[in-house]
Amino acid sequence: MAEFRYTALNLDDRVVRGVISARRSREASALIQELCQHNQLRWVRTERKRTFLYTVQVGQERPRQSEQRAFSREEIIQALEKMDYRVLKVQRKWIDTRVRPPFSDIVLFIRITADLLREGLSYNEILPLLASDVSSRTLREVIREINQDLKDGREGQEVFAKHQDILGRFPAYMLGVASTSGDMTAIYDSTAKFLERNEEFRKSLRQALIMPLVVAFFLLLAVLFYVGYIFPKTAELFVKFGMELPPLTRGTLALSGFLKDHILLELAGLAALVGGITHFVRSVRGREWIDRLLPRLPVVGPLMHKTSIEIFARVFHSLYTGSGENITVLRIAAEACRNTWMERRIKEVAIPSMLRQGQGLVEALEQTQVFTRNALSRFRAGVESGNLKMAALQLANYYERETTYRLRHVVDLINFSLSLTIALVMILLTLISSETAVIRPPNPMLQQ
Repeated sequence: MAEFRYTALNLDDRVVRGVISARRSREASALIQELCQHNQLRWVRTERKRTFLYTVQVGQERPRQSEQRAFSREEIIQALEKMDYRVLKVQRKWIDTRVRPPFSDIVLFIRITADLLREGLSYNEILPLLASDVSSRTLREVIREINQDLKDGREGQEVFAKHQDILGRFPAYMLGVASTSGDMTAIYDSTAKFLERNEEFRKSLRQALIMPLVVAFFLLLAVLFYVGYIFPKTAELFVKFGMELPPLTRGTLALSGFLKDHILLELAGLAALVGGITHFVRSVRGREWIDRLLPRLPVVGPLMHKTSIEIFARVFHSLYTGSGENITVLRIAAEACRNTWMERRIKEVAIPSMLRQGQGLVEALEQTQVFTRNALSRFRAGVESGNLKMAALQLANYYERETTYRLRHVVDLINFSLSLTIALVMILLTLISSETAVIRPPNPMLQQ
């Protein structure tokens, strides 16, 4: 999120300054206006934190160029002059786009931080070390801003929440919790494990689906080219000479004519279908509908469902403390599970039943009807034994092994189905092509 600094005057005409974070300028203006009305302040101006390019020189050395984020050009000049630099030029960077770093870089940052914390390095030493070694410029700037904000005494959750558009909502929340917890190493390690597992599953799923989809796409193009262009060239010769066509040849020729005669309508319908499906999938209602039906899909459905439960259990294990804050733990775990229907059921059924009716965790989760029997059994065993945190970890590890094995099975099944589809298409095309070999011209003697 972007940072905005506002300047206002109180009733005694004293200057009041503050900094807020917002996604857009309009949202920042609304927040500042509400803040001024509540505290009886008179707004003066609002400045957005931007990137400035500067050129400085020390003595007779060669001028140096770099960039720095600040609220105004004067801030850059004052800071550089305090360090005895001779400022040659400071100008705003007009194309100031912060490209989100690759997800793998964020995972690597969290994993290395966890490893260095385990080795005894302090957090104040780790951040500058990583900031100088990260390849992504955006992530490097974020680490430096986090380090500076923490040195200035700002609260950890506030600091990391400001960068959730770069780090991600869940990692930003977890790192904010870690900065104020007594066991930073464990939370960083659990977060890194979750993100690594999440990235590994996505990568495996992409590898399992991309190649079959590409092959199926080009197979469809080849069939359309054959049916729409190559085959009619041969079949129309037989029609021209008045020969009777076999059933497959006649049907394929009719299909080819229909496709060519209505090509514009077909393209418009295809574009409308793709656009409608894309809009529906991206909408909140569409995602909930898909996630609700996902467990019922053959082969892939149970795999995705158990993966969501695994993520829920792993996040629950990372944040569970046994205190009254565990309602927040349930909410965060539900938001991280990548299933909007499961998230909605936990927030609208499980949490209210625990707060209003005083039900236990297992009974509340059972009412949601989104957890498997094995998952509820493990949670129940954890509650009865007094070690719910370990039971959640055992459930996550169990489903991790099961989904990893099932994913290999899904890949094999997809490859087999694709090979079978290609074989059937080739057989059908062969039958259509070979059928033309038995077409006979009319016998003139029989016609007389």
